[in-house]
Amino acid sequence: MTDAPVHGTWEPAPAARWEDAFLSGNGHHGVLVFGDPNDDRVIVTHHTLVRPNGSENARPPELAARLPELQDRLLAGDTTAAEEFTDGRPLQWVQPFHPAFQIRLRGTPGGDHGYRRSVDFTTGEVTAVRENWSSQVFVSRADDVIVQYVTTPGPRLDIALDHRLPGAPHGLGIGEGAVLTGDGALLTLRARYPHSDRAYTGVTLAVVTGGTCSLVPPGLRVEGAATVLLLTRVRRHTGEADVLAEGRALRALLPGTEQPYDTLLARHLPLHRTAYERVALDLDADPDERALPGSELLKRPRSAALLERLFAAGRYHLLSSSGLFPPRLTGLWTGDWDTAWSGAFTTDANLNLQIASAAAAALPEVTEAHAALVHAQVEHWRDNARAIFGTRGVVAPAHTDGESGHLYHFSREYPLHLWTAGADWLLTPLVEHDETQGTRDPRTAALLAEVAQFYEDFLTRTDADGNLVVVPSYSPENRPANASWGTLNAAMDLSAARHALTTAADYHPEHAQRWRALADRLPPHRTNDEGALAEWASPGLRDTYDHRHLSHLYGVWPLHGINPYDTPGLARAAHRALELRGAENDSAHGHLHHALVAARLRDADRVAHALGQVLDGDCFHASLMSAHYPNRHVCNADAAHALPAVLIEALVQSTPGRLVLIPALPRAYPRGRLRGIRTRFGAELDLTWTPDTVTAHIRPTRTVRVELRTSTGTSALDLVAGEDRVLTERTR
Repeated sequence: MTDAPVHGTWEPAPAARWEDAFLSGNGHHGVLVFGDPNDDRVIVTHHTLVRPNGSENARPPELAARLPELQDRLLAGDTTAAEEFTDGRPLQWVQPFHPAFQIRLRGTPGGDHGYRRSVDFTTGEVTAVRENWSSQVFVSRADDVIVQYVTTPGPRLDIALDHRLPGAPHGLGIGEGAVLTGDGALLTLRARYPHSDRAYTGVTLAVVTGGTCSLVPPGLRVEGAATVLLLTRVRRHTGEADVLAEGRALRALLPGTEQPYDTLLARHLPLHRTAYERVALDLDADPDERALPGSELLKRPRSAALLERLFAAGRYHLLSSSGLFPPRLTGLWTGDWDTAWSGAFTTDANLNLQIASAAAAALPEVTEAHAALVHAQVEHWRDNARAIFGTRGVVAPAHTDGESGHLYHFSREYPLHLWTAGADWLLTPLVEHDETQGTRDPRTAALLAEVAQFYEDFLTRTDADGNLVVVPSYSPENRPANASWGTLNAAMDLSAARHALTTAADYHPEHAQRWRALADRLPPHRTNDEGALAEWASPGLRDTYDHRHLSHLYGVWPLHGINPYDTPGLARAAHRALELRGAENDSAHGHLHHALVAARLRDADRVAHALGQVLDGDCFHASLMSAHYPNRHVCNADAAHALPAVLIEALVQSTPGRLVLIPALPRAYPRGRLRGIRTRFGAELDLTWTPDTVTAHIRPTRTVRVELRTSTGTSALDLVAGEDRVLTERTR
């Protein structure tokens, strides 16, 4: 029994499937830990591990010369014209993400007395214990190394690096090596991709205390040891890796102490624990339920303890998968080479949903990882704009493997090369970060200017009323009921263009008048005959409601351009659109996207229903990583990482000029506390609520006046930097 939320999870048995293995990572390396004392496996991953598939040098289609003809045909009413706007290539997937290998430790079989495996979210440690045996694993943020420490490994332990994982391709060129050292061994595994000059190499330094070591190809046998410490790294490269240099680098990490594991962990903790502990959620859950293993808690989908743990796990996994890059579709982890949808960064919905909580949940590490991905690909985004649209500026791809930002993943049914909203969509988290931190990143400012330049060149066609027309236009990944996928004035494109131009104007006053004037010429959103905000603003295009994406409600979330306070009419139309939206294939990301929009529209019951669809649908593995579909089908990080954002949006919303408290809290959680939230007007906030009152402790870092919205009304809130404010409001 525990009287506080649990910042970790546990199971009474080893993982039988890689989806149930406990996870750790530092945003570069990742591990999936099974925790079996007799045959333990630690699957190693790295963000750079993508398999060459022929797309390495793929370029965007050269279509700019044909753009005017396409625009003419679409404006003349040819609803299928965009289907011919292609260079004839088949759909080409980005390079697929894959695991590296597994570190395999085969010991002497023993009983399961006292067995328990657990993951501590505050430290990133995955631990398994049985009687006198224990194994501890973490991935160091300080040293970028996988650390595994085994105590009393038994009379015999065989250690090897094993590439044999599900889906591993035929023709993978494997080279293995093992060299004894004075206190253990250096193990290496090189895997060269078929028909490629690219490879990856893993190096593990084994340091053994007590006992004896001998080589048993392809690995090491340890007999009678007291402890075994393993340090592992993996690198993707061309040519050959210098494994001896890698071994020396690993050796250099070892402190001159008798407790190297503790010293390595101590270097890691200030970076991981400090970030993780900034925010916490307490839903006043049942102490007995808080003590349950995760697999048992998942059988109680209406449990407040489950939601507490999923919130904690979501922040942990989001932090752990963000560093070199933000999270992929699978975060940083997979145990299978056949990763669904190539394990890509899918940017037309999934990536932004996963990182939605970064600013408010005080994880700038996540936003910085996202910025690293974006800014590394700017030159490719420029190529996309020039090749497809003949413009200056940038166009972002809907799929990337992390290496290329070129736009080449498209087809007739998925004309993703027509999607022009991507740059604004991907820059919005960086703008939110700037607002939260009270600074303006010059890289974000420069890229916003390039987005505005794209729209200056692209928005040249007008309708009969003199409004600009976004043509061609595409609403991911939907189509009108009476037209093809590529068409006119998708609501997302209108919202994105307007937001990009006005935001760029805020960052660049010298161009503000010109860019704001261009934004003012965009047509308004349309309300259809059913009272719903139409997915396509052009009259005559009929909505297709049964779809997992909610791209047309982009103005509601993540933007605040449509809200119940400033645009109540549009907010009502958006709410009607939400009511009419189906769930299509019940993808978890679709339900949580629905919940985020519902929270902005102050619909607590709809937030609760959407959460319930995911929790009742058995969408979480014992690892507390999520699945894409119900019944734990297709491992996918969308729901795991987006869930904290849903709960935060239900409790606190902020813009640079507004604070909204308890806008959409589901009735099942009548009391609790949310600590450490960051607002976009420069304050840290703790929130406590009961059935009768809500109390906000606000610690401002900037002097500002904001509009305060609660269930009892609206008031002005004056904040002074460095002066805490405590607000208590009655809720009834």
